[in-house]
Amino acid sequence: MKGPLPGLLLLTLAGIPIVRAFQAPQADFDNSTSEMRALIERFAADRAILNRAYSDPLAAGRQSRLKDFLTEWQTRLRAMNFDSMSQDGKVDYVLLRNRLDHDLRQLELDVKAQAEAAAYTGFAPTIFTLEEKRRKLEPMNPREAASTLTALAKQVGEARRAAESQFREPASILPPNRRVIARRAADEIASLRNTLRSWFTFYDGYDPVFTWWAEEAYRSADSALQDYRAFLREKVVGLPPETAAATAGSGGRGGNRAATAAARAGDSADIIGDPIGRDGLLNELANEMIPYTPEELIAIAQKELAWCENEMKRAAREMGFGDDWKSALEKVKNMYVDPGKQPEAMRDLAVEAVQFLDEHDLVTIPPMVRETWRMEMMTPERQLVNPFFTGGEVLSVSYPTNTMTFEQKMMSMRGNNIPFSRATVFHELIPGHHLQGYMAARYRPYRAAVGGTPFITEGWSLYWELLLWDLKFQKTPADRVGALFWRMHRCARIIFSLSFHLGKMTPQEAIDFLVDRIGHERENAIAEVRRSFEDNYSPLYQAAYLLGGMQLYALHKELVGSGKMTNRQFHDAVLKENRIPVEMIRAGLIKQPLTRDYKSTWRFYGEP
Repeated sequence: MKGPLPGLLLLTLAGIPIVRAFQAPQADFDNSTSEMRALIERFAADRAILNRAYSDPLAAGRQSRLKDFLTEWQTRLRAMNFDSMSQDGKVDYVLLRNRLDHDLRQLELDVKAQAEAAAYTGFAPTIFTLEEKRRKLEPMNPREAASTLTALAKQVGEARRAAESQFREPASILPPNRRVIARRAADEIASLRNTLRSWFTFYDGYDPVFTWWAEEAYRSADSALQDYRAFLREKVVGLPPETAAATAGSGGRGGNRAATAAARAGDSADIIGDPIGRDGLLNELANEMIPYTPEELIAIAQKELAWCENEMKRAAREMGFGDDWKSALEKVKNMYVDPGKQPEAMRDLAVEAVQFLDEHDLVTIPPMVRETWRMEMMTPERQLVNPFFTGGEVLSVSYPTNTMTFEQKMMSMRGNNIPFSRATVFHELIPGHHLQGYMAARYRPYRAAVGGTPFITEGWSLYWELLLWDLKFQKTPADRVGALFWRMHRCARIIFSLSFHLGKMTPQEAIDFLVDRIGHERENAIAEVRRSFEDNYSPLYQAAYLLGGMQLYALHKELVGSGKMTNRQFHDAVLKENRIPVEMIRAGLIKQPLTRDYKSTWRFYGEP
């Protein structure tokens, strides 16, 4: 920095310059004039209360109620005077319409997915009937409730016996789709069990007669559900027995706690996933306004991966390894710091990145952003799912602890070496997720209800990896190898995640691909695939990093490369559009003419 402005105090935190106002300057507030803002805020509030009221995704009537809700909002939206709106309003109109279209299509896809698992949960209507009567506060007959619970336990037992006769083969030789459906059914049983528990708890103790009649019958039904779920998970899916922590975290599809609890070092048997198929991918791509097919996106990733390999060879030659880039990568992996030194090293890399941004006048960094980021160390258990650090306002550092085995310690240190980390600390902090999160909370925050796309959430941070490469932020060949490793990693994410959902790659094949083609440590590759398929991410999340980054990169070339905007103007403007599809950010910045039926057309990469 060249020095504080008048009325500002220059301080430092962790070596990063910050500026704190002691005489408040003219504030830069959200100046959006969108005519749609109030409508979107109302939609978000209405949708939230409906989702709370119909919280069980399997509940009878939920699908029809949500369909009615979305259809009503489509009618309301069509009644708006689109042509009279400002550009902000038109962008928001298209965003809301796109969200409604996606959610209606998703309801249809969800019905198909649930029907596949319903063959194993024929007793579900009994539980839903009990809960629906409770929710409507209908009179409850304790004796009839006990009779219903007794019958339910028998129904669950019959369902288990039927499943036992169907799944006689060991889990290891069952077709993958059978394991996926069984896993889905096991998760749905957990959800049903939670629903039944909520129903019972509502009356238990408050109605002594109910407890006298129903307590033992409820325990039998709950035990039958738990045993049936355990059978499906352990004998059909092939997962280890659940711990108390995993059981407490179950009840949905995936989730951090359940995925972490099932993870075992060096073992990928717990990685099942739930591929959504080509129709599901097309629905998600339409929602993200990506006018490419899954196959075209895989072709783009393969082309980018080939470019990365050529650049790897160039860096390897400079390091004295000829075209043997994997030997150069091996050398880089050993450029790690001693145990206990990683927090200091990460702090230094964060300082370096911010100074580079300031020197090149790339983006506005509010004083509070410089001041408020923090650091914590990631637990060994969490590192089984996240082998690399994560970030935002808090940088969570992945590095070995004393409880890990020798192999685990070495893989963690090698996977979080300095050249790797130099390429991504700024991805997590500044100008990445921390700066982005700060701005998203202050500019057009209502758009989170209809946006929230990973193509900007992760694409923004990945875009900086592309831009800083061009600006030669990485000064040595080893640093370039570190940056290229991550770009190859993001290419691989597109390839293996989309191929998995298309049914063309298994989790084990994805792990082998990361090890053999990208150069991952196997333990880290297992954790990466586990995170991709078991950690409650959206199907396009892993593909969104590089694809979203390339979208912003293309937009930067269009606006900054042409001289229409400076770097700082461009980056500040993008941040103030919030987390919406990049095509809609582009529409807002270039004042693109929009229609109420606008569809995605921007081929940001050209033809793959």
